[in-house]
Amino acid sequence: MIIGMGSDLCNIERIQAALDRHGDRFELRCFTVIERAKAAKRPFTRAGTYAKRFAAKEAFSKAVGTGFFQGVYMKDIGVVNLPSGAPTLHLENGAAKRLAELTPDGHEAHIHLTLTDDHPWAQAFVVIEARPLP
Repeated sequence: MIIGMGSDLCNIERIQAALDRHGDRFELRCFTVIERAKAAKRPFTRAGTYAKRFAAKEAFSKAVGTGFFQGVYMKDIGVVNLPSGAPTLHLENGAAKRLAELTPDGHEAHIHLTLTDDHPWAQAFVVIEARPLP
């Protein structure tokens, strides 16, 4: 069953402006070590890489119904890739706690994430599914 759904559209130029204005402070406040490493490997599309991840964090916060309140913070939501290359989210602290609160007993949460960009826009969709435990 679906227990949450969220989407976000992010302007890549806005992320580039934040990087230009705040540099490392912006990156450290919003992104995980893994996300920063991935962006560093993509110097020509760095802002787009960050914009997709920023959108994913926003989409997740909408899917769990909190926004960035009630202990759900950007740094606790990280985009990671499965062995297949498909993106998903790794959650820590308040973000993981909020997801656990939403997940019905006898179920486990599975996060579906899709990312795309077409300059100047980056977009993310998050669907949270509760699957019965075996």
